[in-house]
Order: sequence, then structure tokens, then C-alpha cells
Amino acid sequence: MHFYIDPGTGSMLFTILVGVLGAGIYALRNTFMKLRFVLSGGKQEKKNLNTIPYAIFTDSKRYWNVFEPICREFEKRGQKIVYMTASPDDPALNEKFEHVKCEFIGEGNKAFAKLNMLNADILISSTPGLDVYQWKRSRDVKYYVHIPHAASDITGYRMFGTDYFDAVLLSGEYQIKQIRELEKLRNLPAKELQITGITYMDEMKKRLENAEPLEKHETTVLLAPSWGPSSIFNRYGDKIFEALLKTGYHIIVRPHPQSYVSEKELVDSLMKKYPNSAQIEWNRDNDNFEVLRRSDILISDFSGVLFDFSLVFDKPVIYADISFDKAPYDACWLDEEMWTFSVLPTIGQQLSADKLDSIKDVIDTCLNDTKYQEGRDKARADTWAHSGEAAVRTVDYLIAKHDQLMQ
Repeated sequence: MHFYIDPGTGSMLFTILVGVLGAGIYALRNTFMKLRFVLSGGKQEKKNLNTIPYAIFTDSKRYWNVFEPICREFEKRGQKIVYMTASPDDPALNEKFEHVKCEFIGEGNKAFAKLNMLNADILISSTPGLDVYQWKRSRDVKYYVHIPHAASDITGYRMFGTDYFDAVLLSGEYQIKQIRELEKLRNLPAKELQITGITYMDEMKKRLENAEPLEKHETTVLLAPSWGPSSIFNRYGDKIFEALLKTGYHIIVRPHPQSYVSEKELVDSLMKKYPNSAQIEWNRDNDNFEVLRRSDILISDFSGVLFDFSLVFDKPVIYADISFDKAPYDACWLDEEMWTFSVLPTIGQQLSADKLDSIKDVIDTCLNDTKYQEGRDKARADTWAHSGEAAVRTVDYLIAKHDQLMQ
């Protein structure tokens, strides 16, 4: 007889198992500590020498661009930090640091099981959902800090994404307002909010300033949607490909990495129907710098890459006219429009289904119209505070917080 356990039930059972095992381990350890206390004549034990002062956790190698500047700043200051990744091929694992230790801690639930038992003073992560599903707060971690991996709404996470962190590092005042409203609605204690900037965008800007000029090339259109039922692939499917091929322009298709996991059947079917050719190429580079640099215009939906492309590379964007379902996201708790959708009309042109047949005209208009420059400048000011200073400000904050915790 075979039994089927759906993913949701499996996740719940795993969480229960981890909780039971964790409780047992902590009970045994507490008993051992009490015994040592008695045998030592009642003397207090010194601080556990195995405690990690600073730790980073990332669930994917694609966020190394967020953490690399932070790790290099720790290395520069001679401060020890442990970088823990759930990707066995994370580029960080090939780095040669003296003070930064990079380690693979397993994929999926194995990584979360280790995190749930972690012994560290401060843990910083771009992974949302702490204390919501498998990832539970460890009793031996004093402070949890969240850092976003995109220049957009902090309410764009799945529900309760940042609720149980102690602090969140942000890049714009509007994000502070969003979190404070969620805390009030959910009766949560106020988190510490610090505007530090955006590390990976700072690095992109430096790379762009130091890059060699691009050689003359044919007009290149980058199609880089997000994933989920509201994304371009799910809403437009074949139609967007057929329309783009008719333009005669070179087309680069770069699906969101999660699409290869959660929408594998859809992506596989599109790749089979529209394979690599002289006109179309599929891109899966872990580092998206070069593909953004050599593209002249971007077509996306609600993906954060819209802001990477427009604010760092200062190029025009086209965003799909899709009905975004806020129901699964923190944004659904707030009445006001998401910052992303309020700012998109100021930095690019909307593409609706009835304009697909004339998409070449839309592309040409965006490439030659300068009216969106002012909008890009305004958006840059809203969501990219302390440009060029994010890594330094982030590490300054973490060290100051650690000193405070040790008092």
C-alpha cells in the first residue's frame, strides 16, 4: 500500500518533527548545563566559545550579489563572519577569504534544520518567512536581521515575510511606512528599521562605470518576467514570443530562476517551441550584469529587475498590463497602491494585450522618447538611498548592534 503526502502536509510534519527533536536536544543540553553548574560549585560558565558572532544565510546562490559586498567589507575590517548557503554551487564557496568562512549547509529542509539549531549572535538573511514555515527562530540566535534582495516594495513578499525579524535593512522611506502599517494591523512589536541602501545595485553601478564600451550591435530586447500566475509567461504565453519574433530584433529570454522550479512544465514547453536560434537566446547566467548591459530595452511585469535595468543602466522599460493578485502577499493588507505599480508609468510604457501586434512601435517609441528620464531620476531617489555606501553602512550597523548586544 502506498501513501501520498502533499507538500503542505509534508512541510507541516517536518516542522513538527524538527520542533520535537529540537525540544529534546535543548532539554538534554539544559540538563547537562545544570549538572556542570552544580559540579563547578555554582560558578557561572563563560560565554560559549562556539557562538558565531555574525552569520549570513542565503537560500540561493543568486543572492550572492547582495552579500558579496558585505562579506568583502567584513574581510576588509578583519571581522569574522560565517556565510551559510543552501546552494552547493554558490560562487561564494570558491572565494578565498581569511576572515569570512563560506559553507554549504544543505538544501531545503536540511538547511532549515541546521538554522533552527544555530548558535550565533546576529544572523542576517534575505530569505523571508522566519518563524512562519520550516525556518524557526533558534533559541541561541540573539538577533535576526532581514535585508531585501530587490529595490521595490517590502510588502512584495508572501504573507508574514518580515514579521518575525528583529530588524530590517531598507533602501527607501516608503518601505518604513509599509512595515509600520503592517505592524499596527497585526499588533506586532516595532522592529528596528534602518535605511542602509542596496549593496548589489552599488556594485552594478561600479562595474558599469568601469566596463568597456559596448560594441555596436543590433537592437536587443530582454524579456525577463517574474514567476507565478500573474507573470507574463502565464498571462501571454506564446503570444508574446510570436509578437517579439515579428519585430526582427534580437530577443533574449531570461525567466525568473524560480520558474524553472515552480513552472518547469511551462518553461520547458516554451523553450521547446522557441529554441535558441540566431534571433532568440535563453539566458540562465547566475550573474545578470552582462545580459542587462547588452540589452537596449527590457520587457517585464512586476519583477524587481525593472528597477535594476532602469535605475542602474538608465535604460527604458516596458511593463506588461497584468492584473496582479495581491492576495498571497503582505501588500494585500494595505489599502494603498504598491509603490512598484505607482512608479512604473513614470519610468516606462505599459504593454497591454491589444498592443502585442504593434509591439515594435511600442519598443521604438520607448527607445527614442526621453520623457521617462525624469521618472527614473525620481524613482532612483525614492528607492536607492545612500548610493555607493550600502556595504559600509550595513556592516557599521551590524557591528554597532553586536556591541550593544554584548553589553
